[in-house]
Amino acid sequence: MSSIAGQHMNFGSDNQSGVSPRILDALVAASSGTAAPYGNDTWTQQAEQAIARVFDHDVKAFFVATGTAANCLALSALAQPWNAILCHAQAHLISDESTAPEFFTGGARLLPIATDSGKITPAALRATLKRLPDARPHSVKPSALSLAQATENGLVYTPAELKALSEVAHEHGLHVHMDGARFANAVAALGCTPAEMTVHAGIDVLSFGASKDGALAAEAVVFFTPALAEGFDYRRKRAGQLVSKGRLFGAQFNAWLQDDHWLELAGQANHAAQVLAANLQAHADIRLAWPVQANEVFVVMPKALLERLLAAGVQCYDWYPDSLPASMPLGADEVPVRFVTAWSSSDQQLDAFAAVLGR
Repeated sequence: MSSIAGQHMNFGSDNQSGVSPRILDALVAASSGTAAPYGNDTWTQQAEQAIARVFDHDVKAFFVATGTAANCLALSALAQPWNAILCHAQAHLISDESTAPEFFTGGARLLPIATDSGKITPAALRATLKRLPDARPHSVKPSALSLAQATENGLVYTPAELKALSEVAHEHGLHVHMDGARFANAVAALGCTPAEMTVHAGIDVLSFGASKDGALAAEAVVFFTPALAEGFDYRRKRAGQLVSKGRLFGAQFNAWLQDDHWLELAGQANHAAQVLAANLQAHADIRLAWPVQANEVFVVMPKALLERLLAAGVQCYDWYPDSLPASMPLGADEVPVRFVTAWSSSDQQLDAFAAVLGR
């Protein structure tokens, strides 16, 4: 019992994972000596070039420290204060980023689109746009669609799905933003190219997240439509996200992207999620809430079982009841639970969890 309980069974969030040794080595190397400040250094310039190669497209890339800053600054380039930003009703943007979207955009309104599939569909997007009144200047004017890849329920949009959504958005004069906090996990899961999932699918700007996938604190706002980046350097400075020692962003992204290390790390996390899901599904009292497509596992289990797991040292979170599909009613003694695997989730952790669950 004590040996199993002593294992570090942390499936709370990929935010809690450490730094990939390769990235850490790059940080240490970049920390010595002097370099030009504010991103005018060799590491940052190389990282911008590396991002362009990854997407096989000319891009404008800006580095920031947090995913919230990346998302909300990106959207500030797409929305005026009187505009509306459409997103899924369960998106991280609307449920877990406080009022940062409104703050950075100067007051643009987030409009949720609820679907039972856990993803926005072209039909749901069209229906939402059709319902919005067009009474200038009295009603909000939609200007952007934000898509999370992977979604808050751990689901992945295919390139075809993204292209269909982008076509509807562009048809109605909206730009398309992608919250790519777990973009690496989605690419690793589908095996497509990053370009197929973004620029070829009609995405205008991507929040390209490395922090959940082995980096320390490294995010990039990547514009595939360069005109939208006009003035973004001012936006980043005004938001306090222009870091003086910008080489620490550049060094991380270089190491992360080199030799597809980012996809290797994401693949490890995705594989761990599949193993974890198999162990959970083998338990008679546990139901899988959503398909496991990236590195998150959502289940429904008895409250007593969750309490037992937590007491044994398992780290996971009870989740929002309204995040479940409508087709999955929640019993009085049940609770939704989220497990998240990371690049560092080990076989030992998974085995320890399976042993605790099996008891």
